[in-house]
This record gives sequence, C-alpha cells and structure tokens, in this order.
Amino acid sequence: MVVDGYVWACFIGFVLVMLALDLGVFHRKSHEIKIREALIWSAVWIALALAFNYGIYVFMGKEKAVEFLTGYVIEKSLSIDNLFVFIMLFTYFNVDTKYQHKVLFWGILGALVMRAIFIFAGVALINKFHWIIYVFGALLIFTGIKMLFHKDEQIDPDKNPLVRLFKKFFPVTEKDHDGKFFVKINGRTFATPLFVVLLMVEFTDLIFAVDSIPAILAITNDTFIIFTSNVFAILGLRALYFALAGITKYFYYLKYGLSAILVFVGIKMTIVDIYKIPIAYSLITIASILVVSVLVSVAFPKKDVLNN
Repeated sequence: MVVDGYVWACFIGFVLVMLALDLGVFHRKSHEIKIREALIWSAVWIALALAFNYGIYVFMGKEKAVEFLTGYVIEKSLSIDNLFVFIMLFTYFNVDTKYQHKVLFWGILGALVMRAIFIFAGVALINKFHWIIYVFGALLIFTGIKMLFHKDEQIDPDKNPLVRLFKKFFPVTEKDHDGKFFVKINGRTFATPLFVVLLMVEFTDLIFAVDSIPAILAITNDTFIIFTSNVFAILGLRALYFALAGITKYFYYLKYGLSAILVFVGIKMTIVDIYKIPIAYSLITIASILVVSVLVSVAFPKKDVLNN
C-alpha cells in the first residue's frame, strides 16, 4: 500500500510540532528531569504510539498495524541498550543533570535524520537487490552472538575517530560553560565538552542504527511503517532514559534478551524464502524474550549490583 504524500507531510509536521513543544515550551529552561516527570512523558509517548497504531489498523488494516507494533517493540527494546551508553557518557563527562535533556534532544533530532537515510537506503537496496536481505540477516546473527559475549568497556572519547577528527579542526574548552555547545573566548569560537558529548551520542546512535534498521527490515519493507515506528521509539527514548537511568544496572540479563532478539530476527531474514514467519508470531516471540529477560533480571540480580 502506497502512502500519499500528504500523509507523510502530516506525520512529519506532527513530529516537528511535538519537538517544538518539547524544547520551546515544556523544557524551555534547563532543569533536572525527575522520575515522575520522566514517567509521565514516557506514558505520553507510548500512548501516542499506540493511538497511531490504532489509526494504522483503521486506515491500513490489521497486517500493517501488527507490523508497526512489532517494529516499535523491536526498536524500543534495542534502544534500551543505548541508555547504558548514555549513562556512561554523562558520568564520564560529569554532565550536570539539568543539561542532559538538551544533549539528548539534539542528539535524537540528529538520530531521526540519520535513521531516515538508513531506512530509505535499506529499503531501496532490498527492493533492488533481494540477496542483500541475507547479508542483513547474517549481520544481525553475528551482532547478536557478539553481544552475548561482549563485556562492558569504559568509554574513552579521545579514542573515538569522530571526536579525534573534530578536535583536529575545532578547539575544545576544558570546562563546561552553562550548558552551551559553543562559546567565544578572546574572539575565537570554541566547542565545549557538552558538544563533544553530543557528538558521542550521535556516533552511538549511528552504530546502533546498523543493528536496528536491518532488524525492522526483517519485519516489513514498508518505508512508512519502518520510519514511523522508528520515530516513535526514538522520540520516547529521552523520557525513558530519565525514567530508567537509576535502575538500568539491575537489568543485567537484558543484554541476553536483546542478543536473542537479534539472532531470532536475523534467522527470520535468512530463511524468508524458505519459510516466512508470520508477523504475529514474531511479535509474540520478541515480546516474550524481552519480558523473560527483565523478569529473570529482577528474580536473579547480580550480587555486585545489590551491594552497590
């Protein structure tokens, strides 16, 4: 089903209005996001996603609605892994809590642009070269297995290629300047450490997009469904961060669940020409893996986490 241009325009307009309200009205002044506020915003974004999903069900049918919901669950669950990186970044740079929302806002705005490029390119490649779906599938399986054995590492921004390249052409101050990304000192423009954090957030999403976009391409090749499910998952990521930042360390077994999801979706892609797993079954499987990994984390927490 081809979505008309005005539907695209309306959706993008809706996103821009929500972003403008977010930054220009609700968070015009930098402040620390409390858990209650974060939970309310998380509920708002989830409610908006479900309302949009119902609209898809009404106007596009049950199959498209299930595709959107499955894609949304995949993107939402995989985005949780980003939260661990955000926590390490903000801790490393000692970012004041009242400026964290600003960094995430602009970081996610950039992520939306990058995701759009990845999505349109990915769909175009699959439509033109069907065999590339096997490449994506193999990539997801490899990433899932790698995640299973991956150990958490400390972040060192100075080793990041993007940060190193940026510092070659742009001077960076040693201290923060009241939440500004750029400052002028003696007539010369300097970037602040807060902008370096923003670069790292963008780089992180770029890396995660390599996993998440192929994952949703296993569910559908409908560009509108892929894009909208991604957008809703990303827009709710900031609120989710502030709601879960203090307790993500307790979800120790979540990475095993995410690993299983990636492997499952990768297998789904590689066997698509032999057997096409129904979307409803995929949704049930992914949701079940996610719920079980969270429940196991709660039931069997790590001893070192309990002692902290």
